[in-house]
Parts: sequence; structure tokens; C-alpha cells
Amino acid sequence: METRELAYFVAVAEELHFGRAAQRLGMAQPPLSRAIQQLERRMGVPLLNRTSRGVSLTPAGTVFLAESRKALDAVDAAVRRAQRAGQEAPKLLVAMKPDGDAGLLERILPGYRADPDAIEVEVVVCGIGEQSPMLRDGRVDLAFLHGPHDDAVGFDTELLLEQDQVAMLARGHRLADRAALVMADLDGEPFPRWPGSDVRGPEVRDPGQLLQLVALGQVVAVVPESARRHARPDTVCVPVLDAPRTSVLLAWPDRTTSRAVAAFVRASTAVAEDTFHPRPSQGVA
Repeated sequence: METRELAYFVAVAEELHFGRAAQRLGMAQPPLSRAIQQLERRMGVPLLNRTSRGVSLTPAGTVFLAESRKALDAVDAAVRRAQRAGQEAPKLLVAMKPDGDAGLLERILPGYRADPDAIEVEVVVCGIGEQSPMLRDGRVDLAFLHGPHDDAVGFDTELLLEQDQVAMLARGHRLADRAALVMADLDGEPFPRWPGSDVRGPEVRDPGQLLQLVALGQVVAVVPESARRHARPDTVCVPVLDAPRTSVLLAWPDRTTSRAVAAFVRASTAVAEDTFHPRPSQGVA
């Protein structure tokens, strides 16, 4: 099977229309239809339902779409990583959303730079939820992910930090003076709608926008405790006792052979170990 065939099928499966898929691929519709029919014959299962009302995926087609996307991402990733490795001065690309490292990166970098396998690090600050796709298709070498929200399937990971959550509120909010809250206290409050979520609230795409909406009283947000570091004077953070804990994970492609990635993971592991089991401070004699 060729990657070209996978790309053909993915286009049709995403568009659910042969004409639009052909236009997207820059080809005529008849050869595209023939290619999909040949693919189905070779596989021995129908991938698409074709009716007078349109095109839909069969159960086999639904599975094949997910696996085809992974295969195409893997091919793209192989090309991008090989190209970077072949550069005269290769860099290690690390993806994170704004403040997505919970302040850990500044502690990781000194240890990493001291490793003989270290190369220059370039931090790629991306949008919310973009870290996993960037790591999966090879645009970056490592990523800071957040459990349970980000997709870590298929990656090797290191747990760096676990955090409780707090409610970020406008200073004049009715709950702002409470010492602690439970989730039920926030019933009926407007929450932000992050990309990909189904919450019916104002859409938020970055932390700066979130802080502004919280300060204006437009939303309340349940966020990791590390967000306190960036709270504005006109907002407050109140612990939410029954909110699920969140985690900061370092993720990288499984079976990687990159010595620079291994060095970054070693430095991160040392920081995580010190975070969970801090060494006692040494007194001065």
C-alpha cells in the first residue's frame, strides 16, 4: 500500500464528497473514485457507503481513517526529524502552551545543558491542545502535555508534576472571600470554552484572554495551582477541594534514538525527582 492511497482515502473520508476531495487533492474525480474502489477490493472490506444522498464511512472505514492519519503523520514525522538531524547545527524543538511547563523548564535547562549530549534548545510556544499533534507529526521533538486533557497515546512520557486545582475568580466575585470551594459551589457559573470543548461559554484561546475574561467577571476558571503565578491583582485563586488533580508530563516519540532527547529526559527526570522527593538542604558549617 502506498502513502498516496492513504492520502486519497483520508481526503474522501474527511470531505465525505468525492468532488470536494478531488478538488482538495488537485486531481480529477474519476481516477480518485477508481483508486478508492481498488483500495476496497484489495482490502476486502467496504470503506465507504455510497448512496444518492451522499457518502458515509462504514465501521471499517472509520477505523481505517484513524489508522491512515497515524500512518501519514508517521511518514511526515520521519521526514521532518531526518531533515533536522541532517542540519549543520541541529536543534531540539520543545513544544509547550503558554506557561505549560508550570515553571519547570527554567530548572530543567541548566541540567540539560551540562549533559555532553545536549544541543541547542528551541522552545515552540503553541496554542492550547496543539502540543500532541506537533509531536505526532514531527514538528517538535518533545512536548509538555497535561493530563488528563492532552492525548499522550503512542508517546513515552515522564510525570514531572502533579497539581491541585484552584478556581480563578474576579476579585469582586461572590465566592472570592472563601477559603476553599467544592465544584458544587460553582454550579451555574459561566466557564470558558477551550478549543475542542463543548462548554457553552465564551471561547478562550490563550491565557491572556482567559485572565481578561476572569477579571471582567465574564467567566470563572478551574485551573492548575501553578496558574497562581500569573494571577492579576484584580483576580483571586481559591482552592477547589474536590477538583481532579492535573499532571504535567514530558512526552517524546516512543522508540526514539535521539541522544539529545534522552539527555533532555534525564534532566527532566532529575527535576521531577527533586520535585516529589526534594533533597534536604545542606547546612553551612
